[in-house]
Amino acid sequence: MLKIEDPIYKKFLKEYYWNEILQLANEYPDTRSLYIRYPKIDLFDSNLAEEVLARPLQCIEELTTALKEIDLPIDKSFDDVYVRIIGIPSKVGIGDLRSKHLSKFISIDGMIRKATEVRPRITKAAFQCMRCDHITYVDQINGYKFEEPFLGCEEETCGKKGPFKILIEESTFVDSQKLQIQEPPEDLRGTQAQSIDVDVDDDLAGILLPGERVVVNGILRSRQRTLKDGKSVYYDLYLEANSIEKIDTAFDEVEISSSDEEQIKTLSKDPSIYTKMVNSIAPVIRGMDDVKEAMVLQQFGGVPKFLPDGSYIRGDSHILFCGDPSLGKSKLMKSSQARSPRAVFASGPASSAGGLTAVVVKDDFGEGRWTVEGGALVLADKGIAFIDEADKMKPTDRDALHDAMEQQEINLSKAGIMATLKTRTSVFMAANPKNGKFDKYDPLAEQIDLKPSLLSRFDLIFVMLDTPDERIDSDVSMYMLNTHLAGELKQQRQSGIVTVDSVLAEEAERHITPDISIDLFKKYVAYAKMHIFPVLSEEAINHIHSFYMSLRKAGANSKTESVPITKRQEEAMIRLAEASARVRLSNHITLEDATRATSLMLTCLKNVGLDPKTGEIDSSIINSGTSLSQRNNIKTIKEIMKSLSTRYPDGKTPISEIVAQAGKQGIDKEKVESNLKKFAQRGDLLKPSADHVKLV
Repeated sequence: MLKIEDPIYKKFLKEYYWNEILQLANEYPDTRSLYIRYPKIDLFDSNLAEEVLARPLQCIEELTTALKEIDLPIDKSFDDVYVRIIGIPSKVGIGDLRSKHLSKFISIDGMIRKATEVRPRITKAAFQCMRCDHITYVDQINGYKFEEPFLGCEEETCGKKGPFKILIEESTFVDSQKLQIQEPPEDLRGTQAQSIDVDVDDDLAGILLPGERVVVNGILRSRQRTLKDGKSVYYDLYLEANSIEKIDTAFDEVEISSSDEEQIKTLSKDPSIYTKMVNSIAPVIRGMDDVKEAMVLQQFGGVPKFLPDGSYIRGDSHILFCGDPSLGKSKLMKSSQARSPRAVFASGPASSAGGLTAVVVKDDFGEGRWTVEGGALVLADKGIAFIDEADKMKPTDRDALHDAMEQQEINLSKAGIMATLKTRTSVFMAANPKNGKFDKYDPLAEQIDLKPSLLSRFDLIFVMLDTPDERIDSDVSMYMLNTHLAGELKQQRQSGIVTVDSVLAEEAERHITPDISIDLFKKYVAYAKMHIFPVLSEEAINHIHSFYMSLRKAGANSKTESVPITKRQEEAMIRLAEASARVRLSNHITLEDATRATSLMLTCLKNVGLDPKTGEIDSSIINSGTSLSQRNNIKTIKEIMKSLSTRYPDGKTPISEIVAQAGKQGIDKEKVESNLKKFAQRGDLLKPSADHVKLV
């Protein structure tokens, strides 16, 4: 083994880090860490660099000793400093950690899954002998088992083995925290994300929150498992952190080479770039171009704004996709997830409020300490969170999404822990109708059991109906058959079987092959979000303004005085226009981008916000769950009930009489009975019998 003399450490520090040492001396003891870049060690002495990785504990101790012994030009001495090494060129995946890495200096990257509260950990305990008052100091080398004076009192005249009293004021403590680092979602190789516990001390404690992307450098340690009847032969791995590097740059984990960048820029100049992007989303599903175009724009996202008054306007677009069964909602989501640089997938029935947002718990991980644990939206920060089967979620779980979607943060306050976690993520949610099939005459909020306050958070809402149409059905059927044929031929070729001419096989496979590969699509999105920040042109501003005002005026001039569009929809159109410009890698939002945004918005408003009775667009269907005509019906039925209640003893009004009076004003029996049922659920009326109701 190579023997390195101490002077080499001092020489390295003076030659490469003298200015940083002087700065540390000026800021000491508020700052106690000197950060050293590994490439500089390698530049100074490659053998020394190898020793740091192979024998990190000894090398870091010797570097720290050399730092303490350096003569400073000011009247200060480093009594308690740390040498922290960063910039390790090669990283080890969490799932690739093996026994050969034990006791080595390694670097891992991932996201914070859990973080305990910061608490003091004793490093040197002072024990006072209760017989002679002598103080014995015991180093607490094992961070999990408290060591007491094994040999007894150190006083020669005493030598007793107790009793002892620990002196807190004479003992030494250090701030300590435990983290759990998880593989990034985009790096998952299976269904289970690998994770590792990380111990951080002193000035590294308390600086990270769940959801943050980090690179952790440290020494890989092992801890023996314990069983009820003894010790196990198996050991658990954990990382003793030496340094932490925050990854502040979005999508830094996506490696884009110079050739990739050139290919991306060339593709952005293609006149059919939008068509290629749309065709690359779920090519096995025929049609649904509006939905796919919205999904493409959601991938690129808008520009987040931080205003001078401290307020924040999100740039991420949220999409809700509701459809009849068998339309391919899950396939669309999985296809978009595969093309997103950052994505987390969650299923409604299997997700809780804490699993989607964040939670503070006291569990075995924290060893009695409170732990902040981030959920799907926190882990998808700066990416997309896909939530399938949202209609099957519990109402209390869905309520947790409100602030996470609009304000893009989660505020936790429990057990003395005050934490704000970022959820700067787009949400793509899919839901099925409760009754198996959508009824265009019933409010959307009731059919998928989502509150109007949550529905209003979505920029675009698509309702897809499975309506028989001979031409469309024939086209979809043939497309599906050709898709299966292409898959069968590909499987045959891979198995070495040839039953069809290769040209025919390639032709069959071509129609389900995406125009842009998954890897290039992912890099394209990451590059656009890192480098492109478009600005509205005058033409784009005028177009969106004219579109907004024309719909507002149409609502004001209509007989029903409906509200076709609100300020939330205008903000959504701006985000979509920004995303459209990013698809072209343009920093200018043109009239074409604005037109694409308004066209998508109009499609969704006609699809979801159309009042079937009046034929007019009414955004209150989304924002409040009921259209203006429905609210008028409710008002009319309540007035009829009030007037009839005075004619009957005890206010017990026959339902048949209410139906008859409402029918004269154009409200059918079905609507009356439906509204009476809702009144009863809200407690507005009582049903003394099956045929009578009474206002409360």
